[in-house]
Amino acid sequence: MNATQTPERVQLRDPRAAYPQPPFDDQPAIEMPGKTSQMTPAPDHGEKSYRGTGKLRGLSALVTGGDSGIGRAIAIAYAREGANVAINYLSENDDAQQTAKLVEEAGVQAVMLPGDLREEAFCQQLIDHSFDAFGSLDILVNNAAYQETRDEIDQWSTELFDRIFKTNVYAPFWLCRAAMQRLPAGGSIINTASIQGYDPSAYLLPYSATKSSLLGMTKALAELAMEHGVRVNAVAPGPVWTPLIPGSMPSDKVEGFGENTILKRPAQPAELAPLYVWLASPEASYVTAEVFGCTGGRTPV
Repeated sequence: MNATQTPERVQLRDPRAAYPQPPFDDQPAIEMPGKTSQMTPAPDHGEKSYRGTGKLRGLSALVTGGDSGIGRAIAIAYAREGANVAINYLSENDDAQQTAKLVEEAGVQAVMLPGDLREEAFCQQLIDHSFDAFGSLDILVNNAAYQETRDEIDQWSTELFDRIFKTNVYAPFWLCRAAMQRLPAGGSIINTASIQGYDPSAYLLPYSATKSSLLGMTKALAELAMEHGVRVNAVAPGPVWTPLIPGSMPSDKVEGFGENTILKRPAQPAELAPLYVWLASPEASYVTAEVFGCTGGRTPV
């Protein structure tokens, strides 16, 4: 570029109209944990938009719930920033294969590691297998979660309450405990919390309780982990258009999903991924024990 040339201007977009707004069409019956291919409109994970600049070159990451939604967006972004990615998921093999394909197309390694995070032994194996696959583990993203809705407290069975806590609280604890044996100084743990941890909805009572717990775990673990030079942070999303939504919510809530934000729409997974990239990168070296909101202006997380 010579002195007379003007750099190309970044194309700005009105954030209110950048992505689909409610009301959304009726979604087909999607059983938890849901399938991306069944959603209308299809979520945007950054497949066409995310451009990497080498922020994570040569690093290795494990992303739980990496098959779809926020997890897929994180996996794509990490891969395009140069990181190898281990993708954990429960049973959504088709979604996981698509995510792995997108990771490998970025020129890095992908490994698919299915399994139930409610099993303590599997969580230990997951960390070990991720490390063995790449020869290192630098980033752990605790993103997988489970939720169901109910209208009355007596509709929550102990079994369901236990399932939600095992997935959303116990599993991150087990994974963090195992990962601390593998993560190097400069490594990073990033938890996916939620606006529900601050502004709980009654119909999501157990899920909200788990996200409050995860906030406390993030803060407490950060102090312990820093003794080893490892940073621990969390991202607290608001409404995000992922298979978890039609898979767990009644149709009337899906139809208006996200309309209670300042932007009058839910986030797309692609809009959260850059935050996870920054938190995992050396650029965030002074950031630990923090929670970053991405809520469409709903609350000052």
